[in-house]
Amino acid sequence: MEIPSSAATYQPATVKKPWYRQLYFWVLIAIVLGILVGWLWPDTGEAMEPIGTTFITAMKMLICPIVFLTIVGGIASVADLKKVGLTGIKALTYFQVGTILALLTGLVAINLFRLGDGVNADAASLETTDSANKLIQTGEEKQWWEFITHLVPDSVFGPFVEGDILQVIFLAVVFGVAINAVGQIAAPIRDAVERLTAVVFKVLSFIMKLAPLGAFGAMAFAIGKYGVSTLTSLGSLILLFYVTSAFFVFVVLGSVMAYLRLNIFRMLGFFKEELLLILGTSTAEPALPGLMRKLEYAGVKKPTVGLVVPTGYSFNLDGAAIYLSLAALYIAQATNTDLSIPQQLGLLGVMLLTSKGAAGVAGGGFIALTATLSTLGTIPAAGIMLIFGIDKFMSECRALVNFIGNAVATLFVAKWNHELDVDRARRVFSGEVLPPPDGDVENDFDMEILEQEPRDKHHHMIKEPDAVHIDHERIDPAATTPAHSTQR
Repeated sequence: MEIPSSAATYQPATVKKPWYRQLYFWVLIAIVLGILVGWLWPDTGEAMEPIGTTFITAMKMLICPIVFLTIVGGIASVADLKKVGLTGIKALTYFQVGTILALLTGLVAINLFRLGDGVNADAASLETTDSANKLIQTGEEKQWWEFITHLVPDSVFGPFVEGDILQVIFLAVVFGVAINAVGQIAAPIRDAVERLTAVVFKVLSFIMKLAPLGAFGAMAFAIGKYGVSTLTSLGSLILLFYVTSAFFVFVVLGSVMAYLRLNIFRMLGFFKEELLLILGTSTAEPALPGLMRKLEYAGVKKPTVGLVVPTGYSFNLDGAAIYLSLAALYIAQATNTDLSIPQQLGLLGVMLLTSKGAAGVAGGGFIALTATLSTLGTIPAAGIMLIFGIDKFMSECRALVNFIGNAVATLFVAKWNHELDVDRARRVFSGEVLPPPDGDVENDFDMEILEQEPRDKHHHMIKEPDAVHIDHERIDPAATTPAHSTQR
């Protein structure tokens, strides 16, 4: 028997914030103000450095715990550990293919336009500054195989203290696999990981409210210290790098998105808060938590997000790869170092290794470039000073492309792994507001997807009338007999 009932199903109210209350709007305003302050009052702009660096430091404080907890929680909740291994192999395969394509894109661009011809720089006479010397020394001391041997930490807590994401990933994978292998006895630990993850993301929500202030300080300092004139001195190289990066994003990554039946432009609009945050701070690390949460919201399964995104931050650096190939060939051309096609391909092979681990931090690309030239030995490492002045303005583009490349990589691996809801992703990228998928995601950390409270707090509830089936075997007849009837 089927009867109408007052029983209700409940859904959280999903109300999108107006544009003037969203984070990206205020970050954009802060970036514009930072440029103006740094341009008009350089000394004041340079004095804003502590504001930007403090915000970035506060964000980095949470990166390692978020990466660790997310990976552990994802692996511990997977029923088949073999699937975790296959996901990792698929991700690393995609990362290598993507890096090769990015390196080739940079090589082709600089060979076509040859901006270094005619510079005729004498590497022996180039003077290096103290700040440049530190980066060059760090790069020269790095070996191509270090990212492999450096993977295993010498202590459990060391990676968290030093902020080494690669080592944190290693620990998280081992710990997650152990929890999964132990079985039911580790259930309290799995529950504790979920609860601690919610707390850490709540702390993140507090810090993210200061994002406009951090973006203002970082941009004002960059313009105030390096000046707008720096942009014009080597403007052609900067322009080529940005155009080449745009080509890679819209053509190469756009083709991958088209294969997934998704739109690259709509995806970029979905991540506008994170992209503006990267633009203001010159590093992709503060945007990592938002990338992970938004991909989950867009329909990617949590274990895939937890494994692919953090790993991609060390192994899938498309922007750094374009920069490495383009900058290395520019220095070769500027110092009249002729490189044959086989030598350029050999350079590409070295870059495949030195680019790993140069995660999206300011100066990481410069260090990787120094390591590349030092390992190869053909191009004079001192030639790096030719582009040192503009490296800061290229770091924004590197970080942006790295971020976009990791977003596309995660979507691709999820599709390959049959863990991507393409229809949901398409609707979310188009701006449609949807309830969290399967109750897995809480969007209360102020990355501006939904205005809603966590599940364990008061939700705004919407009642919907529904029909229910009555199980007659479990219902007392007296309770369902009309009051005026009598039992015979």
